[in-house]
Amino acid sequence: MLENTSSRSIVGRINSMIWKIIFLLGIPVVISLVLILYVSHEYSAAIERMGTIADLKPVIQEQIPETVWSAVSGREALEDSGLDEVLQDVDRTIDRVSGGTTPDNRLSLIVAGRTMDTLTQYVDRIRENIGSGVPVVENEKILAEIRDVATLVVSMLNDYITEEIRTASAMSRLIGRIVLLAAAVELFLLVFAMIQSRRFARSTSRFVRGPIEQLEQVTAKLAKGDMSARLPITQVGELWNLTGQVNIMADNLDDMMRQRKLDERNLRKAELRTLQAQINPHFLYNTLDAIVWKAEAGDEEEVISLTRALSDFFRISLSSGADWISISQEKKHIAGYLSIQRTRYRDILSYEIDIPDEIGQYYILKLLLQPLVENALYHGIKYRRGGGVIRVTGRKEGEDLVFAVSDTGRGMDAETLANLRKHMAEQQPVHTSGTGGFGLVNVNLRIRLYYNVPEGLSIDSGPEGTTVSFRVPCKTVEDLEHDESVSG
Repeated sequence: MLENTSSRSIVGRINSMIWKIIFLLGIPVVISLVLILYVSHEYSAAIERMGTIADLKPVIQEQIPETVWSAVSGREALEDSGLDEVLQDVDRTIDRVSGGTTPDNRLSLIVAGRTMDTLTQYVDRIRENIGSGVPVVENEKILAEIRDVATLVVSMLNDYITEEIRTASAMSRLIGRIVLLAAAVELFLLVFAMIQSRRFARSTSRFVRGPIEQLEQVTAKLAKGDMSARLPITQVGELWNLTGQVNIMADNLDDMMRQRKLDERNLRKAELRTLQAQINPHFLYNTLDAIVWKAEAGDEEEVISLTRALSDFFRISLSSGADWISISQEKKHIAGYLSIQRTRYRDILSYEIDIPDEIGQYYILKLLLQPLVENALYHGIKYRRGGGVIRVTGRKEGEDLVFAVSDTGRGMDAETLANLRKHMAEQQPVHTSGTGGFGLVNVNLRIRLYYNVPEGLSIDSGPEGTTVSFRVPCKTVEDLEHDESVSG
Protein backbone atom coordinates (compact mmCIF):
# COMPACT_ATOMS: atom_id res chain seq x y z
CA MET A 1 0.00 0.00 0.00
CA LEU A 2 1.38 3.37 -1.03
CA GLU A 3 1.57 6.10 1.61
CA ASN A 4 2.06 9.85 1.43
CA THR A 5 1.94 11.73 4.71
CA SER A 6 2.10 15.13 2.95
CA SER A 7 -1.07 14.54 0.90
CA ARG A 8 -4.42 16.10 1.74
CA SER A 9 -7.33 13.72 2.09
CA ILE A 10 -10.70 14.34 0.44
CA VAL A 11 -12.35 12.33 3.20
CA GLY A 12 -10.56 14.45 5.79
CA ARG A 13 -11.79 17.66 4.19
CA ILE A 14 -15.34 16.34 3.99
CA ASN A 15 -15.27 15.07 7.57
CA SER A 16 -13.95 18.41 8.80
CA MET A 17 -16.74 20.25 7.01
CA ILE A 18 -19.36 17.83 8.32
CA TRP A 19 -18.21 18.28 11.90
CA LYS A 20 -18.28 22.05 11.55
CA ILE A 21 -21.86 21.90 10.24
CA ILE A 22 -22.85 19.49 13.01
CA PHE A 23 -21.36 21.85 15.58
CA LEU A 24 -23.06 24.91 14.12
CA LEU A 25 -26.46 23.27 13.81
CA GLY A 26 -26.26 20.93 16.77
CA ILE A 27 -25.21 23.14 19.67
CA PRO A 28 -28.24 25.51 19.51
CA VAL A 29 -30.53 22.51 19.12
CA VAL A 30 -29.03 20.82 22.17
CA ILE A 31 -29.24 24.00 24.28
CA SER A 32 -32.83 24.75 23.27
CA LEU A 33 -33.81 21.11 23.77
CA VAL A 34 -32.34 21.06 27.28
CA LEU A 35 -34.14 24.29 28.16
CA ILE A 36 -37.43 23.06 26.71
CA LEU A 37 -37.14 19.77 28.59
CA TYR A 38 -36.38 21.57 31.84
CA VAL A 39 -39.22 24.07 31.50
CA SER A 40 -41.61 21.32 30.34
CA HIS A 41 -40.69 19.27 33.38
CA GLU A 42 -41.39 22.19 35.69
CA TYR A 43 -44.63 22.90 33.83
CA SER A 44 -45.75 19.27 34.21
CA ALA A 45 -44.79 19.30 37.88
CA ALA A 46 -46.87 22.46 38.46
CA ILE A 47 -49.89 20.87 36.73
CA GLU A 48 -49.48 17.77 38.87
CA ARG A 49 -49.30 19.85 42.08
CA MET A 50 -52.44 21.76 41.12
CA GLY A 51 -54.25 18.51 40.48
CA THR A 52 -53.18 17.16 43.89
CA ILE A 53 -54.38 20.29 45.72
CA ALA A 54 -57.63 20.33 43.74
CA ASP A 55 -58.28 16.76 44.93
CA LEU A 56 -57.91 17.96 48.59
CA LYS A 57 -60.59 20.66 48.33
CA PRO A 58 -63.70 18.39 48.49
CA VAL A 59 -62.08 16.38 51.28
CA ILE A 60 -61.53 19.49 53.41
CA GLN A 61 -64.76 21.35 52.62
CA GLU A 62 -67.21 18.44 52.52
CA GLN A 63 -65.86 15.14 53.82
CA ILE A 64 -64.34 16.39 57.09
CA PRO A 65 -67.40 18.49 58.24
CA GLU A 66 -69.81 15.68 57.30
CA THR A 67 -67.78 13.14 59.24
CA VAL A 68 -67.72 15.42 62.31
CA TRP A 69 -71.50 15.99 62.04
CA SER A 70 -72.06 12.24 61.93
CA ALA A 71 -70.10 11.90 65.18
CA VAL A 72 -71.90 14.87 66.84
CA SER A 73 -75.31 13.56 65.85
CA GLY A 74 -74.44 10.14 67.26
CA ARG A 75 -74.76 8.26 64.00
CA GLU A 76 -71.07 7.16 63.97
CA ALA A 77 -68.33 7.00 66.55
CA LEU A 78 -65.54 9.46 65.85
CA GLU A 79 -62.91 6.76 66.44
CA ASP A 80 -64.50 4.53 63.79
CA SER A 81 -64.92 7.24 61.16
CA GLY A 82 -61.25 7.33 60.03
CA LEU A 83 -61.22 11.12 60.41
CA ASP A 84 -57.79 11.12 62.05
CA GLU A 85 -56.24 9.33 59.05
CA VAL A 86 -57.92 11.80 56.69
CA LEU A 87 -56.55 14.79 58.61
CA GLN A 88 -53.06 13.28 58.67
CA ASP A 89 -53.19 12.52 54.95
CA VAL A 90 -54.26 16.14 54.21
CA ASP A 91 -51.37 17.47 56.33
CA ARG A 92 -48.83 15.19 54.61
CA THR A 93 -50.11 16.12 51.16
CA ILE A 94 -49.91 19.87 51.87
CA ASP A 95 -46.37 19.45 53.26
CA ARG A 96 -45.27 17.41 50.24
CA VAL A 97 -46.70 19.83 47.70
CA SER A 98 -45.27 22.77 49.66
CA GLY A 99 -41.79 21.23 49.48
CA GLY A 100 -41.94 20.91 45.69
CA THR A 101 -43.39 24.31 44.80
CA THR A 102 -41.61 27.61 44.24
CA PRO A 103 -40.94 29.93 47.21
CA ASP A 104 -43.37 32.52 45.80
CA ASN A 105 -46.26 30.05 45.79
CA ARG A 106 -45.34 28.27 49.01
CA LEU A 107 -46.80 30.88 51.44
CA SER A 108 -50.44 30.00 50.73
CA LEU A 109 -49.74 26.33 51.45
CA ILE A 110 -47.86 27.12 54.66
CA VAL A 111 -50.77 29.19 55.97
CA ALA A 112 -53.23 26.51 54.85
CA GLY A 113 -51.22 23.90 56.74
CA ARG A 114 -51.27 25.96 59.93
CA THR A 115 -54.99 26.55 59.54
CA MET A 116 -55.46 22.80 59.22
CA ASP A 117 -53.81 22.55 62.66
CA THR A 118 -56.61 24.78 64.01
CA LEU A 119 -59.21 22.56 62.35
CA THR A 120 -57.58 19.51 63.97
CA GLN A 121 -57.80 21.24 67.38
CA TYR A 122 -61.54 21.81 66.88
CA VAL A 123 -61.97 18.12 66.06
CA ASP A 124 -60.08 17.21 69.26
CA ARG A 125 -62.39 19.47 71.31
CA ILE A 126 -65.46 17.75 69.88
CA ARG A 127 -63.87 14.38 70.71
CA GLU A 128 -63.38 15.53 74.34
CA ASN A 129 -66.94 16.95 74.55
CA ILE A 130 -68.45 13.75 73.27
CA GLY A 131 -66.45 11.81 75.82
CA SER A 132 -67.56 14.19 78.64
CA GLY A 133 -71.20 14.15 77.59
CA VAL A 134 -71.36 17.84 76.67
CA PRO A 135 -74.71 18.81 75.12
CA VAL A 136 -75.03 18.60 71.35
CA VAL A 137 -75.72 22.34 71.12
CA GLU A 138 -72.19 23.10 72.29
CA ASN A 139 -70.69 20.72 69.73
CA GLU A 140 -72.83 22.23 66.98
CA LYS A 141 -71.19 25.58 67.67
CA ILE A 142 -67.76 24.00 67.30
CA LEU A 143 -68.93 22.24 64.11
CA ALA A 144 -69.86 25.63 62.70
CA GLU A 145 -66.32 26.79 63.47
CA ILE A 146 -64.95 23.69 61.69
CA ARG A 147 -66.99 24.52 58.56
CA ASP A 148 -65.70 28.09 58.61
CA VAL A 149 -62.08 26.96 59.04
CA ALA A 150 -62.49 24.36 56.23
CA THR A 151 -63.84 27.09 53.94
CA LEU A 152 -60.85 29.27 54.84
CA VAL A 153 -58.40 26.45 54.07
CA VAL A 154 -60.07 25.83 50.69
CA SER A 155 -59.83 29.56 49.95
CA MET A 156 -56.09 29.43 50.67
CA LEU A 157 -55.72 26.38 48.41
CA ASN A 158 -57.56 28.29 45.67
CA ASP A 159 -55.04 31.12 46.09
CA TYR A 160 -52.20 28.61 45.71
CA ILE A 161 -53.79 27.15 42.58
CA THR A 162 -54.18 30.65 41.13
CA GLU A 163 -50.48 31.37 41.73
CA GLU A 164 -49.48 28.05 40.18
CA ILE A 165 -51.62 28.83 37.13
CA ARG A 166 -49.75 32.12 36.71
CA THR A 167 -46.43 30.28 37.03
CA ALA A 168 -47.48 27.61 34.51
CA SER A 169 -48.66 30.29 32.11
CA ALA A 170 -45.30 32.04 32.38
CA MET A 171 -43.55 28.72 31.71
CA SER A 172 -45.71 28.15 28.64
CA ARG A 173 -44.82 31.56 27.28
CA LEU A 174 -41.14 30.86 28.02
CA ILE A 175 -41.32 27.59 26.05
CA GLY A 176 -42.81 29.45 23.12
CA ARG A 177 -40.06 32.07 23.20
CA ILE A 178 -37.38 29.37 23.40
CA VAL A 179 -38.86 27.54 20.39
CA LEU A 180 -39.06 30.75 18.35
CA LEU A 181 -35.54 31.78 19.29
CA ALA A 182 -34.16 28.29 18.50
CA ALA A 183 -35.97 28.26 15.16
CA ALA A 184 -34.57 31.68 14.25
CA VAL A 185 -31.03 30.68 15.24
CA GLU A 186 -31.30 27.36 13.37
CA LEU A 187 -32.62 29.09 10.27
CA PHE A 188 -29.74 31.54 10.33
CA LEU A 189 -27.20 28.76 10.88
CA LEU A 190 -28.79 26.65 8.14
CA VAL A 191 -28.45 29.45 5.61
CA PHE A 192 -24.87 30.03 6.76
CA ALA A 193 -24.09 26.28 6.51
CA MET A 194 -25.55 26.13 2.98
CA ILE A 195 -23.37 29.05 1.88
CA GLN A 196 -20.29 27.42 3.42
CA SER A 197 -21.16 24.06 1.87
CA ARG A 198 -21.33 25.57 -1.61
CA ARG A 199 -17.98 27.25 -1.09
CA PHE A 200 -16.55 23.97 0.16
CA ALA A 201 -18.01 22.05 -2.80
CA ARG A 202 -16.41 24.44 -5.29
CA SER A 203 -13.10 24.28 -3.45
CA THR A 204 -13.14 20.47 -3.29
CA SER A 205 -14.12 20.27 -6.96
CA ARG A 206 -11.13 22.35 -7.95
CA PHE A 207 -9.00 20.26 -5.58
CA VAL A 208 -9.77 16.94 -7.30
CA ARG A 209 -10.85 17.88 -10.84
CA GLY A 210 -7.34 18.14 -12.28
CA PRO A 211 -6.06 14.78 -10.95
CA ILE A 212 -9.28 13.02 -12.02
CA GLU A 213 -9.01 14.42 -15.55
CA GLN A 214 -5.43 13.20 -15.71
CA LEU A 215 -6.58 9.80 -14.43
CA GLU A 216 -9.25 9.60 -17.14
CA GLN A 217 -6.77 10.52 -19.86
CA VAL A 218 -4.16 7.98 -18.76
CA THR A 219 -6.65 5.13 -18.30
CA ALA A 220 -8.07 5.89 -21.76
CA LYS A 221 -4.57 5.54 -23.22
CA LEU A 222 -4.04 2.29 -21.34
CA ALA A 223 -7.36 0.97 -22.63
CA LYS A 224 -6.19 1.72 -26.18
CA GLY A 225 -3.02 -0.28 -25.60
CA ASP A 226 -0.55 2.53 -24.85
CA MET A 227 1.35 0.87 -22.01
CA SER A 228 3.78 3.81 -21.74
CA ALA A 229 1.14 6.16 -20.27
CA ARG A 230 1.74 7.04 -16.61
CA LEU A 231 0.14 9.38 -14.08
CA PRO A 232 2.00 12.25 -12.37
CA ILE A 233 2.02 12.29 -8.56
CA THR A 234 -0.91 14.22 -7.02
CA GLN A 235 -1.34 15.76 -3.56
CA VAL A 236 -4.89 14.43 -3.15
CA GLY A 237 -4.58 11.68 -0.55
CA GLU A 238 -6.99 9.10 -2.01
CA LEU A 239 -6.06 9.91 -5.59
CA TRP A 240 -2.36 9.88 -4.74
CA ASN A 241 -2.66 6.25 -3.72
CA LEU A 242 -4.88 5.50 -6.72
CA THR A 243 -2.47 7.10 -9.21
CA GLY A 244 0.36 5.05 -7.77
CA GLN A 245 -1.71 1.87 -8.09
CA VAL A 246 -2.69 2.76 -11.68
CA ASN A 247 0.98 3.22 -12.54
CA ILE A 248 1.78 -0.13 -10.91
CA MET A 249 -1.15 -1.69 -12.80
CA ALA A 250 0.22 -0.28 -16.07
CA ASP A 251 3.62 -1.78 -15.28
CA ASN A 252 1.98 -5.11 -14.45
CA LEU A 253 -0.10 -5.02 -17.64
CA ASP A 254 3.03 -4.41 -19.65
CA ASP A 255 4.73 -7.33 -17.92
CA MET A 256 1.63 -9.49 -18.33
CA MET A 257 1.46 -8.81 -22.05
CA ARG A 258 5.07 -9.86 -22.44
CA GLN A 259 4.43 -12.86 -20.19
CA ARG A 260 1.32 -13.75 -22.20
CA LYS A 261 3.34 -13.91 -25.40
CA LEU A 262 5.86 -16.06 -23.59
CA ASP A 263 3.07 -18.30 -22.23
CA GLU A 264 1.63 -18.68 -25.71
CA ARG A 265 5.01 -19.86 -26.95
CA ASN A 266 5.28 -22.21 -23.97
CA LEU A 267 1.80 -23.53 -24.68
CA ARG A 268 2.68 -24.25 -28.29
CA LYS A 269 5.84 -25.98 -27.11
CA ALA A 270 3.81 -28.00 -24.62
CA GLU A 271 1.39 -28.99 -27.34
CA LEU A 272 4.30 -30.14 -29.51
CA ARG A 273 5.63 -32.17 -26.63
CA THR A 274 2.14 -33.64 -26.23
CA LEU A 275 2.17 -34.83 -29.82
CA GLN A 276 5.63 -36.24 -29.36
CA ALA A 277 4.61 -38.00 -26.17
CA GLN A 278 1.64 -39.55 -27.91
CA ILE A 279 3.98 -41.69 -30.01
CA ASN A 280 6.44 -42.91 -27.39
CA PRO A 281 8.82 -45.20 -29.28
CA HIS A 282 9.81 -47.18 -26.18
CA PHE A 283 6.20 -47.91 -25.35
CA LEU A 284 5.50 -48.84 -28.99
CA TYR A 285 8.58 -51.07 -29.24
CA ASN A 286 7.82 -52.87 -25.99
CA THR A 287 4.20 -53.45 -26.99
CA LEU A 288 5.17 -54.77 -30.42
CA ASP A 289 7.74 -57.04 -28.81
CA ALA A 290 5.03 -58.32 -26.47
CA ILE A 291 2.77 -59.01 -29.46
CA VAL A 292 5.59 -60.91 -31.16
CA TRP A 293 6.23 -62.97 -28.02
CA LYS A 294 2.56 -63.84 -27.71
CA ALA A 295 2.39 -64.74 -31.40
CA GLU A 296 5.44 -66.97 -31.10
CA ALA A 297 3.86 -68.56 -28.05
CA GLY A 298 0.72 -69.26 -30.07
CA ASP A 299 -1.46 -67.10 -27.79
CA GLU A 300 -3.77 -65.91 -30.53
CA GLU A 301 -6.38 -64.31 -28.26
CA GLU A 302 -3.76 -62.31 -26.37
CA VAL A 303 -2.24 -61.14 -29.68
CA ILE A 304 -5.65 -59.95 -30.86
CA SER A 305 -6.35 -58.24 -27.50
CA LEU A 306 -2.97 -56.48 -27.46
CA THR A 307 -3.24 -55.39 -31.08
CA ARG A 308 -6.74 -54.05 -30.56
CA ALA A 309 -5.73 -52.23 -27.35
CA LEU A 310 -2.69 -50.70 -29.11
CA SER A 311 -4.86 -49.60 -32.02
CA ASP A 312 -7.42 -47.98 -29.72
CA PHE A 313 -4.65 -46.33 -27.73
CA PHE A 314 -3.05 -44.59 -30.70
CA ARG A 315 -6.36 -43.82 -32.37
CA ILE A 316 -7.51 -41.89 -29.28
CA SER A 317 -4.04 -40.39 -28.72
CA LEU A 318 -4.07 -38.89 -32.19
CA SER A 319 -7.82 -38.05 -32.26
CA SER A 320 -7.35 -36.40 -35.65
CA GLY A 321 -5.46 -33.57 -33.96
CA ALA A 322 -8.34 -32.71 -31.59
CA ASP A 323 -7.57 -31.10 -28.23
CA TRP A 324 -10.76 -32.25 -26.49
CA ILE A 325 -12.20 -35.74 -26.26
CA SER A 326 -15.16 -37.17 -24.39
CA ILE A 327 -14.62 -38.70 -20.97
CA SER A 328 -15.77 -42.03 -22.38
CA GLN A 329 -12.90 -41.83 -24.92
CA GLU A 330 -10.42 -40.83 -22.21
CA LYS A 331 -11.63 -43.76 -20.11
CA LYS A 332 -11.13 -46.12 -23.05
CA HIS A 333 -7.71 -44.57 -23.67
CA ILE A 334 -6.38 -45.28 -20.16
CA ALA A 335 -8.05 -48.69 -20.15
CA GLY A 336 -6.18 -49.61 -23.34
CA TYR A 337 -2.92 -48.26 -21.94
CA LEU A 338 -3.29 -50.19 -18.67
CA SER A 339 -4.34 -53.34 -20.52
CA ILE A 340 -1.15 -53.22 -22.58
CA GLN A 341 1.00 -52.52 -19.55
CA ARG A 342 -0.75 -55.26 -17.60
CA THR A 343 0.53 -57.75 -20.18
CA ARG A 344 4.09 -56.55 -19.65
CA TYR A 345 3.93 -56.10 -15.84
CA ARG A 346 1.50 -58.90 -15.09
CA ASP A 347 3.14 -59.89 -11.80
CA ILE A 348 3.36 -56.41 -10.30
CA LEU A 349 0.48 -54.40 -11.76
CA SER A 350 -3.21 -54.37 -10.87
CA TYR A 351 -5.57 -51.57 -11.73
CA GLU A 352 -9.13 -50.29 -11.22
CA ILE A 353 -11.02 -47.70 -13.27
CA ASP A 354 -14.00 -46.16 -11.48
CA ILE A 355 -15.44 -43.56 -13.86
CA PRO A 356 -19.24 -43.82 -14.15
CA ASP A 357 -20.81 -43.87 -17.59
CA GLU A 358 -23.14 -41.03 -16.54
CA ILE A 359 -20.34 -38.48 -17.03
CA GLY A 360 -19.09 -40.01 -20.28
CA GLN A 361 -20.81 -37.37 -22.44
CA TYR A 362 -18.77 -34.52 -20.94
CA TYR A 363 -15.55 -33.45 -22.62
CA ILE A 364 -12.08 -33.23 -21.16
CA LEU A 365 -8.72 -31.98 -22.40
CA LYS A 366 -6.95 -34.86 -24.12
CA LEU A 367 -4.07 -36.64 -22.37
CA LEU A 368 -4.74 -35.54 -18.80
CA LEU A 369 -5.29 -38.91 -17.15
CA GLN A 370 -2.96 -41.15 -19.20
CA PRO A 371 0.22 -39.25 -18.22
CA LEU A 372 -0.84 -39.48 -14.55
CA VAL A 373 -1.36 -43.23 -14.92
CA GLU A 374 2.00 -43.56 -16.68
CA ASN A 375 3.67 -41.62 -13.87
CA ALA A 376 2.03 -43.85 -11.24
CA LEU A 377 3.33 -46.94 -13.03
CA TYR A 378 6.91 -45.91 -13.80
CA HIS A 379 7.60 -43.89 -10.64
CA GLY A 380 5.45 -45.74 -8.14
CA ILE A 381 4.44 -49.34 -8.82
CA LYS A 382 7.52 -50.35 -10.85
CA TYR A 383 9.92 -49.69 -7.97
CA ARG A 384 7.88 -51.22 -5.17
CA ARG A 385 8.63 -54.80 -4.14
CA GLY A 386 5.62 -56.96 -4.85
CA GLY A 387 4.00 -54.42 -7.15
CA GLY A 388 0.81 -52.54 -6.37
CA VAL A 389 -2.52 -51.17 -7.56
CA ILE A 390 -3.33 -48.15 -9.71
CA ARG A 391 -6.82 -46.76 -9.19
CA VAL A 392 -8.40 -44.17 -11.48
CA THR A 393 -11.60 -42.43 -10.28
CA GLY A 394 -13.83 -39.73 -11.70
CA ARG A 395 -17.04 -38.10 -10.47
CA LYS A 396 -19.19 -35.04 -10.98
CA GLU A 397 -19.48 -32.53 -8.10
CA GLY A 398 -21.89 -29.71 -8.86
CA GLU A 399 -20.64 -28.02 -12.02
CA ASP A 400 -17.15 -29.58 -11.76
CA LEU A 401 -15.50 -32.85 -12.68
CA VAL A 402 -13.07 -34.35 -10.16
CA PHE A 403 -10.52 -36.97 -11.19
CA ALA A 404 -7.87 -38.79 -9.18
CA VAL A 405 -5.12 -41.30 -9.97
CA SER A 406 -3.74 -43.11 -6.94
CA ASP A 407 -1.20 -45.86 -6.58
CA THR A 408 0.14 -48.03 -3.80
CA GLY A 409 3.73 -47.50 -4.96
CA ARG A 410 6.74 -46.31 -3.07
CA GLY A 411 5.56 -42.68 -2.87
CA MET A 412 7.75 -39.59 -2.56
CA ASP A 413 9.65 -38.19 0.37
CA ALA A 414 8.94 -34.67 1.60
CA GLU A 415 11.85 -33.09 -0.28
CA THR A 416 10.93 -34.68 -3.61
CA LEU A 417 7.29 -33.66 -3.18
CA ALA A 418 8.29 -30.09 -2.30
CA ASN A 419 10.52 -29.82 -5.37
CA LEU A 420 7.75 -31.18 -7.61
CA ARG A 421 5.26 -28.66 -6.24
CA LYS A 422 7.81 -25.90 -6.74
CA HIS A 423 8.25 -26.84 -10.42
CA MET A 424 4.49 -26.93 -10.84
CA ALA A 425 4.15 -23.44 -9.34
CA GLU A 426 6.66 -22.04 -11.85
CA GLN A 427 4.20 -22.72 -14.70
CA GLN A 428 7.00 -23.63 -17.10
CA PRO A 429 6.93 -26.81 -19.20
CA VAL A 430 9.74 -29.26 -18.44
CA HIS A 431 11.29 -32.23 -20.20
CA THR A 432 10.54 -35.49 -18.45
CA SER A 433 12.98 -38.32 -18.04
CA GLY A 434 12.66 -42.05 -17.78
CA THR A 435 9.91 -43.50 -19.90
CA GLY A 436 9.04 -40.20 -21.48
CA GLY A 437 5.42 -39.50 -20.67
CA PHE A 438 3.89 -36.08 -20.58
CA GLY A 439 4.87 -35.38 -16.97
CA LEU A 440 2.97 -34.00 -13.99
CA VAL A 441 4.35 -30.49 -14.43
CA ASN A 442 3.18 -30.26 -18.02
CA VAL A 443 -0.26 -31.71 -17.21
CA ASN A 444 -0.58 -29.13 -14.44
CA LEU A 445 0.34 -26.33 -16.87
CA ARG A 446 -2.10 -27.52 -19.53
CA ILE A 447 -4.97 -27.61 -17.01
CA ARG A 448 -4.25 -24.07 -15.91
CA LEU A 449 -3.83 -22.73 -19.43
CA TYR A 450 -6.74 -24.47 -21.14
CA TYR A 451 -9.25 -24.22 -18.30
CA ASN A 452 -8.08 -20.79 -17.07
CA VAL A 453 -8.08 -21.89 -13.44
CA PRO A 454 -5.61 -20.87 -10.70
CA GLU A 455 -5.01 -24.43 -9.49
CA GLY A 456 -4.09 -27.48 -11.51
CA LEU A 457 -2.94 -30.74 -9.98
CA SER A 458 -3.11 -31.59 -6.29
CA ILE A 459 -0.52 -34.12 -5.13
CA ASP A 460 -0.43 -36.10 -1.89
CA SER A 461 2.28 -38.68 -1.36
CA GLY A 462 3.66 -40.79 1.42
CA PRO A 463 5.02 -44.24 2.22
CA GLU A 464 1.69 -45.85 1.28
CA GLY A 465 1.60 -44.37 -2.21
CA THR A 466 0.73 -41.27 -4.20
CA THR A 467 -2.56 -39.64 -5.20
CA VAL A 468 -2.74 -37.03 -7.95
CA SER A 469 -6.10 -35.28 -8.42
CA PHE A 470 -7.54 -32.29 -10.21
CA ARG A 471 -10.84 -30.44 -10.52
CA VAL A 472 -12.03 -28.89 -13.79
CA PRO A 473 -15.31 -27.36 -14.97
CA CYS A 474 -17.80 -29.56 -16.81
CA LYS A 475 -17.72 -28.94 -20.55
CA THR A 476 -20.17 -30.19 -23.12
CA VAL A 477 -19.73 -30.29 -26.86
CA GLU A 478 -21.88 -27.16 -27.07
CA ASP A 479 -19.40 -25.32 -24.84
CA LEU A 480 -16.51 -26.20 -27.14
CA GLU A 481 -17.87 -26.36 -30.67
CA HIS A 482 -17.35 -22.68 -31.49
CA ASP A 483 -13.75 -22.17 -30.48
CA GLU A 484 -12.08 -25.50 -29.63
CA SER A 485 -10.93 -28.59 -31.50
CA VAL A 486 -13.23 -31.42 -30.43
CA SER A 487 -13.05 -35.10 -31.15
CA GLY A 488 -16.31 -36.60 -32.35
